[in-house]
Amino acid sequence: MDFLDPYIGRESIYIQEQRTLINQRLREGWQPLQLVGLSVMATLLIVKIWNMLFNREKDLFSSLRDSFFGFVRGLPFIGAKIQEEIDSSKAEISQKMFPLKKGQKYRLKLPERGVPTDKLLEVIRKDYKGLESTDWEEGRCSGAVYAAGDENDKFMSQVFGMFVGANLLQPDVFPGPRKMEAEIVAMVTNMFRGGQDACGVVTSCGSESILLACKSYREYAYKRGITKPEILMPESGHAAFVKAGKYFKMKVVKVPLDKETFKVDFKKMRRMVTSNTAMLVGSLPSFPHGACDPIEDIAKLGKEHNIPVHVDQCMGGFVTPFASKEFNIPSGDFSVDGVTSISADTHKYGKAPKGSSTLSYSHPKYREGQYFTYTDWSGGIYASSTMAGTRSGAIMATCWAALMKSGFSGYRETAEKVLKCSRLVVKSLRAIKELKVFGDPSMCIISFGSDAFDIYRLGDILTSKGWHMYILQKPSGLNLVVTPLFVEGSTKDDFIRDVREGTAKVMKNPSAKSEGMAALYGMAAKIPDQGIVSEFVTGYLDAYYHTKPCK
Repeated sequence: MDFLDPYIGRESIYIQEQRTLINQRLREGWQPLQLVGLSVMATLLIVKIWNMLFNREKDLFSSLRDSFFGFVRGLPFIGAKIQEEIDSSKAEISQKMFPLKKGQKYRLKLPERGVPTDKLLEVIRKDYKGLESTDWEEGRCSGAVYAAGDENDKFMSQVFGMFVGANLLQPDVFPGPRKMEAEIVAMVTNMFRGGQDACGVVTSCGSESILLACKSYREYAYKRGITKPEILMPESGHAAFVKAGKYFKMKVVKVPLDKETFKVDFKKMRRMVTSNTAMLVGSLPSFPHGACDPIEDIAKLGKEHNIPVHVDQCMGGFVTPFASKEFNIPSGDFSVDGVTSISADTHKYGKAPKGSSTLSYSHPKYREGQYFTYTDWSGGIYASSTMAGTRSGAIMATCWAALMKSGFSGYRETAEKVLKCSRLVVKSLRAIKELKVFGDPSMCIISFGSDAFDIYRLGDILTSKGWHMYILQKPSGLNLVVTPLFVEGSTKDDFIRDVREGTAKVMKNPSAKSEGMAALYGMAAKIPDQGIVSEFVTGYLDAYYHTKPCK
């Protein structure tokens, strides 16, 4: 190494010479203010590129695509024309989405005097209850209602009436509903085989349960030194996880699905774990396709990296614990080492009236992250365990009553009926050669599409026959949730018959395209600018509150 001796020590001299040369050139061609401005611009550009690469909510391609279309829509003539078409379509949606019956109109002001109760009940029955057209009581409305009937409705009305004024924000004043909530949590954590540290809360819906789980794990990540927490979830995971990402500034990383099974591609999930991953997500089952993600593998991955694992069982939470071994439903409760939280809706297969769900944790250290406390308020010390402040004791009472009324045997009987019926429907759909069932649905959700025709046309036909189906995209499909109401009577047979006859009708002209709202889904999948699609959807949300007379 003696040949290097002449060069050792000269590097500092060389650096000094280059620095002097650069400073001299800059003094000759640039003013100090120009240098400052150039430095600021270069710094801002570097920060923007850094944020685009590493601090973005979406993947790089989506971010660049959105930036491009945002630029195009900012151009004077093009942007104005696009917006004009969007506004026109949104106005049409507002006019047609929620039609009233002939002669009906919206009430836009308070009545001058209160309406007598007997007359008011007549108005409600005629002008509001009378608007319903879907035969949901016979199970024709996929995934909307899980318990009905005169006996059930009368019982729940009686329970609701006992606690109609109860407010859980004052548990000392209304101790009964408080006790009920604590017992609901205990029953559900026991149902999911939680240990002595298992705990939880009752929420208003599955979305709130998911939001609170994400909030908890964000706080837990902060405690562990993670400053930019990420949610690692399957592409089929519920939209509420993406909602949580927006609300709580968490980056949502989506893992592709296996193209055959529609389960999360676990090998890819493993590779996508980073030092910022705050939680792993699996569904049992997923809402879009009814696929059961490999929860045991995901839980092991969580244990390996010390990452909490949330199992979304909002759909299957009151099915999986009661299914007998013959149905071969995978485990997804706290007996699976690594599972730290589970969301399960009591107002679905739990048969409680709408407005209740549960979120269970394996340990209180996770739950405390969802709590909110404010000790410096002039109104006193404030604390809440969920998103809401005031919560209805009546909703809590009906949820508790539903669990007690069904019991273990009641839920097992329902689970057995639903699972047997689901397998029957899957077999029948697979017998229709023009249809294809997505994956291998083993629980309560069945999704299907077609390579032979536009599946949305079949959806239109089923709608005309009184069925209310969920519409899927990417890939296009229809979604059926097999509810306890669906399995009773001839409903399942009527459905299979209508699907078979509808398919035969579509195949008379298989190249034709769908119309109406179903066509909007087909169009949405083809529009590269998802911002435009989002504006169409906001038009639907605006239409929900539309009260102007139809033209």
